Amino acid sequence: MDPEESPSRRGRGRTVAASALVLVLIAVGAFAIGRLSAPVASAPGNTSAEAGFARDMQTHHGQAVEMSMIVRDETDDPDVRTLAYDIATSQAQQSGQMFGWLAEWKLPQAAPEPSMTWMTRPPITGGGDAHSHGEGDSAHTAGDPMPGLATAEQMAKLRSLTGVEAEKYFLELMIAHHQGGVLMAEAALDRSDERVVRDLATGIVNAQTSEIGYMEDLLAARE
Repeated sequence: MDPEESPSRRGRGRTVAASALVLVLIAVGAFAIGRLSAPVASAPGNTSAEAGFARDMQTHHGQAVEMSMIVRDETDDPDVRTLAYDIATSQAQQSGQMFGWLAEWKLPQAAPEPSMTWMTRPPITGGGDAHSHGEGDSAHTAGDPMPGLATAEQMAKLRSLTGVEAEKYFLELMIAHHQGGVLMAEAALDRSDERVVRDLATGIVNAQTSEIGYMEDLLAARE
């Protein structure tokens, strides 16, 4: 043990390690649930909207988990810490489910085409809730960054901040991140009639829309 390491830093390190272990256990449990709940009679194909959504949303969720754990380590504010933990645990659980779907559908976790390709394709006839228009979502191009995804520079800036400044920047990034996640979930609803996909996508839209409003209130209180 480094004799110059402060007790508070050692305690925080143990807390982060324990939180990371909890997230791993949540994801493993959700993976099992995803395998048990994903129907196999007519599994989606490798380039289907369902497979693309499962892969891309895992990546999207992974960054939300990372941002949440960063700010949870850099603030003592109970509201932000609780929000960050809730986002990290819920999105780790959902990522495990989507990993499980792909395994049950006997599809590789790696995509055979650029990210977001599924979101540029036409909605299914009579499916979804008409969130997209035309032949595909013209706001996105296959291979472009996912909507709301923070850049490497933004992630580095978040890691450099502490206290209220970290809270404010986290909330700004996570509001945009959630808005992008809602767009992706709505696109999945427009392009899939698979029950497990629709159930999860609907849950994402509802939960993240509610959290956006809450985060906007938290951010306004810090301005």
